[in-house]
Amino acid sequence: MSIDLSSELKKEQDKNVSDYINKVLSLIEKEEINEEEAGWITKETVDGFREHVNPGFLSYRKTVTKDGQFAAVEWSDNGSCFKDVNGKEYIDCLGGFGIYNVGHRNPKVVKAVTDQLKRQALHSQDLLDPLRAMLAKILADITPGDLKYAFFTNSGTESVEAALKLAKMYSERTTFISTTRAFHGKSLGSLSGTAKGMFRKPFLPLIPGFRHVPFGDIDMMRKTFEVCSSVGEDVAAVILEPIQGEGGIILPPENYLKEVRELCDQFGALLIFDEVQTGMGRTGKMFAADLYEVVPDIICLAKAFGGGVMPAGAIVAKEEVFKSWFENPFMHTTTFGGNPLACAAAIATIGVLIEEKLPERAAEVGEYFLEELKKAAKGHEDKVLEIRGKGLMIGIEFHKDETGYDVSKGMFDLGVLVAGTLINSKTIRIEPSLTIRYEEVDKVVSTFKQVLSQVSV
Repeated sequence: MSIDLSSELKKEQDKNVSDYINKVLSLIEKEEINEEEAGWITKETVDGFREHVNPGFLSYRKTVTKDGQFAAVEWSDNGSCFKDVNGKEYIDCLGGFGIYNVGHRNPKVVKAVTDQLKRQALHSQDLLDPLRAMLAKILADITPGDLKYAFFTNSGTESVEAALKLAKMYSERTTFISTTRAFHGKSLGSLSGTAKGMFRKPFLPLIPGFRHVPFGDIDMMRKTFEVCSSVGEDVAAVILEPIQGEGGIILPPENYLKEVRELCDQFGALLIFDEVQTGMGRTGKMFAADLYEVVPDIICLAKAFGGGVMPAGAIVAKEEVFKSWFENPFMHTTTFGGNPLACAAAIATIGVLIEEKLPERAAEVGEYFLEELKKAAKGHEDKVLEIRGKGLMIGIEFHKDETGYDVSKGMFDLGVLVAGTLINSKTIRIEPSLTIRYEEVDKVVSTFKQVLSQVSV
């Protein structure tokens, strides 16, 4: 009787994969892991990134030694902190690039998601799903002005894509104005609005019709509107981050956003605010639009929208704009956007933000944080160019990239996580949970001061 070797090999492979899966699941199940298990997790993580994820991340991460003998591998989190597999605790001032506004594993958000999971995880796509309707109503109540209708997504770049498509359907115009240093995502549509050439060049040509003007330069914005109008390429929309996040925490000049709003009204264009990073209380108001007293036609949300528990995003638009999708609601859809777990997380997140007055707290703690960082930087003007921000969205800009890298690495070694921004690598950003305690702020400041005195110019 002949033996089917390929069949036998397949059985052995399946058994090996199954055994590996069971080992991983048993580790996930554990509340505590021992030293041997931590070592196994670290090795598997480094090897997995090298062989199956992307080895580039090993050289990018400041915490991985050349040959991978040591790597900080995150394992658990709570409040304003997370722990690695060896039990070392870090104050998280990167905040997953701004997703943990209500803290790591906020109990109310976790409970809402867990409760929903016990009943139904995903919706049928055919019946009406209640939480999507309820979340949309809540958003209509809390977003600025007459923003009314919501479309739900899974991420920031998806929110931007939805906003761009909605703007195109509204007027059938195809020209968009974005700004220098802007970051709107990396899918082809959102990448067309993103400014950094390094991200754009390999994927050219992108979506046609995008013009970039200097952020904060209202005269150039006006001239671009005029030129586009004169050549028959009228502007569909301007897309802006009210405060540029990845660009290096760049604040708009006084009245700039109001003047952009006026230009859009004058030329019949829409104003899209990308509040993926500035929204959900980060800047000291629920939305940065509130901070600058400007009502956009479309607002994009994500990151902290899911409470740091679920991937979730949304756009909210005025009825006049959104109604172009009324006739055929299938013009733009997503399988997982607005799923019950994500909606439960977002509803609970908004509840926490309001009940615990976290936007107001961000304004208060952020002002203290900013002033203390400025005090700590005194005498180091040869290293630090500027410290700026609003609420708990703070940027520390250095004269040189190398200084920023050394400072962020030194702070990590002492238990504080910060990171440079994607567009402006000379700037490290401070975006902790809005629940961060004053004693944690003081520790971050003292660590910054200590490391700053040790790094060379």
